[in-house]
Amino acid sequence: METLHTVTTDSAVGPLFLAASDGGLVALEFDARGPGQQSIRPNPRDIRKGNHREEKLNETVVFEHSPRRLRPYIEEIEEYFAGQRRAFTFPLDLRGTAFQLACWRALLAIPYGETRTYADIARAVGKPNAFRAVGMANNRNPIAIVVPCHRVIASDGTLCGYGGGLDVKRKLLELEGALTRTLAA
Repeated sequence: METLHTVTTDSAVGPLFLAASDGGLVALEFDARGPGQQSIRPNPRDIRKGNHREEKLNETVVFEHSPRRLRPYIEEIEEYFAGQRRAFTFPLDLRGTAFQLACWRALLAIPYGETRTYADIARAVGKPNAFRAVGMANNRNPIAIVVPCHRVIASDGTLCGYGGGLDVKRKLLELEGALTRTLAA
């Protein structure tokens, strides 16, 4: 059985839920999610309580509230929001299909303060016509902010689609200094 260590922390864009395995960060999710958005978090109706520290989702994953263990992740996220960090150094435990992983690695290659289009990411993963599939991979990105899908914009230069909402996407891009005249409009 795998244990995922979890914590919810406050941030400049609202509460963030973090989950990490022994291999690295598995999830960073906005507390407020839209209908149909994926989440690693268990549905409260499905949880069987083990004790006050653990929640069992199924027979393969246990969620354990672990603020001390996740402190290094929280510190880097706090530094990011304070404008003191441009790159995260903690390990990631990305889990997805081969295509999703390729897309998420392409997102990780977008420099701080820059944006790319869905078409740019499709070309980067060797599938130039798969921009819609890239959009779906971004939608399934389990590690918001750190795997920077907020840096992906529409081909016409406007903001579009973001799990945390367009206001949060705008705030993240403003923080990074990535808003162009088109994006700021």
